Amino acid sequence: MSTITVTNIKATGETASRSATGVAGAWVNFDGTGTIATRDSVNVASLTDNGTGDYSINFSNSFSSVNFASSGFCGEDGNMASFRNGISSNSASSQRVAATLINGSRNDQSLYTSITHGDLA
Repeated sequence: MSTITVTNIKATGETASRSATGVAGAWVNFDGTGTIATRDSVNVASLTDNGTGDYSINFSNSFSSVNFASSGFCGEDGNMASFRNGISSNSASSQRVAATLINGSRNDQSLYTSITHGDLA
């Protein structure tokens, strides 16, 4: 496999370029009900079910530190929730997330997405 080293990237058809460090280091779309399953992902090796609405996202390639930034959303049947990123300690190789509803309860959801930005190791 070859490596191309760049400072900025620009997709075909775009007028502006962006910093290569601004590209997501990992993202995942998964089903958190029953036997959890990844629908699609980049740089995600596996998922761990830690209990109701509580998951670990395990990265294929680690981040350079725990100082990455993430956002995530989940939902099912009109009930929207948001991730609480880092409910446990994050590590460079994984992130623990939970679906917490407005009333504070955790709930398995059929649609989870998480996007993580940061420098890879």
